[in-house]
Amino acid sequence: MARLKTFDEERALDSAVDCFWSHGYEATSVRDLADAMGIGGTSLYNAFGDKRALFSRSLQRYAERSMRDRIARMEADRQPREAIRAFIAEIIERSLADRDRKGCLLVNSALDVAPHDAEIGKVVAGYLDEIRDFFRRNVVAARQAGQIPRGIDADEVAGHLLGVVLGIRVLARTGAKRQALEAVAGPALRLLEKAR
Repeated sequence: MARLKTFDEERALDSAVDCFWSHGYEATSVRDLADAMGIGGTSLYNAFGDKRALFSRSLQRYAERSMRDRIARMEADRQPREAIRAFIAEIIERSLADRDRKGCLLVNSALDVAPHDAEIGKVVAGYLDEIRDFFRRNVVAARQAGQIPRGIDADEVAGHLLGVVLGIRVLARTGAKRQALEAVAGPALRLLEKAR
């Protein structure tokens, strides 16, 4: 007969996300994770596997609750060009509100973990591709609706906007102020404003 879990797996996973996000993958020990999650090491391994498996689950949880949620909200009730602008504006606001300068777990993982772990690198790249795809979909839709210049290359602009988002997140970790972050976003957003 299997033992019943004596902890809330979703809450424990959220605590693991926070732990990895605050300290980074390498600096986070299994003991740190177990303490943050409020469970014993054996329960951690039984429920989530080893540290690397838990990190993968944490990235997935973060992506679902942050990036995918943001994309869904932006596309649900905004016109395409406005969805792009609102996405970037929210990234700036979240970055400025981040007093601990934790940045974005996906960006941090792309810089710290992906170069040393090809499998995690592919996972992170997949999440970043979802952001690029969001931009591409909305550039195409805005172009078709006549909201942006017809000559804009959707793939090129989507890649550029992804780079802008990544740059904002990295700069924010250095303590950059609003003016600096908006200056990074401004030229990219003006591409979407030129006369047709």
